[in-house]
Amino acid sequence: MKCFVTGASGFIGSNLVHELLAQKHQVKALVRPGSDARALEGADVEVVTGDLADRSFLKRELNGCEWCFHCAADYRLWARDYKPMYLTNVEGTFNVIDAAGHYCQRIIYTSTVGCVGLPKKGKDGQVVPSTEADTVNDEDLTNDYKRSKWQAELIAAKFARQGLPVVIVNPSAPVGPRDVKPTPTGQVIVDFLNRKLPAFVDTGLNWVHVRDVAKGHILAAQKGKIGDRYILGNKDGNWTMEQTLKLLEEVTGIPAPKTKVPHWVAMAAAHVGESTAMFTRKPPKAPLAGVRMSKYKMWFDPGKAIRDLGLPQTPPKQAFTDAVQWFRENGFVKE
Repeated sequence: MKCFVTGASGFIGSNLVHELLAQKHQVKALVRPGSDARALEGADVEVVTGDLADRSFLKRELNGCEWCFHCAADYRLWARDYKPMYLTNVEGTFNVIDAAGHYCQRIIYTSTVGCVGLPKKGKDGQVVPSTEADTVNDEDLTNDYKRSKWQAELIAAKFARQGLPVVIVNPSAPVGPRDVKPTPTGQVIVDFLNRKLPAFVDTGLNWVHVRDVAKGHILAAQKGKIGDRYILGNKDGNWTMEQTLKLLEEVTGIPAPKTKVPHWVAMAAAHVGESTAMFTRKPPKAPLAGVRMSKYKMWFDPGKAIRDLGLPQTPPKQAFTDAVQWFRENGFVKE
């Protein structure tokens, strides 16, 4: 297949590009002007540079492509101005899917588990991981990134109802190689490696190898039901932050922090950090958006994707091992 990939230089996008090439597909990779393209090194792809706001450009470049993977997103938990985030995540999604609808047999939209309803507690007090059937509500949309991605997912779902071949995937917390930026979750690993993580909050995430997420995109194009969404996560990846840090200690030999910070303390520090950031123009160490999300254990059940798509399940320990090795080999760790 000839595949068009937006956000091709990003974390998920670049891993998807390499996986598509490994499976002998052709790739046209869309990157923004000035993007850091290190993650595409060694990839035999046709690179095109352009903007998601340019509809004529998108139609021209998508002509002849059979699959479209829309991975591009503005993924930040803090910004001085959030308007560009909505332009990229919402209007950009409309433009890409609208253009791809003229040519493509499958359009895969990369959403996020932030657009799935938050996990609830069962009768025994244990957290019950969410599934695709759990709907998000306004209270769950605790930051502009989540709100913009939810608006974009609604657009993708509407296009599917109108007959376009759109399938939605919702990755959980991917880890692994090629996290050039790095992402907020990758930054946790980098900070751990650089011994800049003195404490943690009581939260939880569903960790998944980014390679499995990339393969999940391709499986969604091959087997996904139009209009459906699929959580791309790991059934054994629902870990507390304390469990995560202990695993990193095992993988790296670096002692894990022992101090658990109460949520109210983290919130107070985040308010101070964001106030300071408005003057310094530097992102706060702990954005309010991240601290608000940390109040919940973001645990998810990827059973549907495993059952219907055949989503691979690389052990999360391997994902962290691969991420640590990549960060060390690519200059993210200060000796």
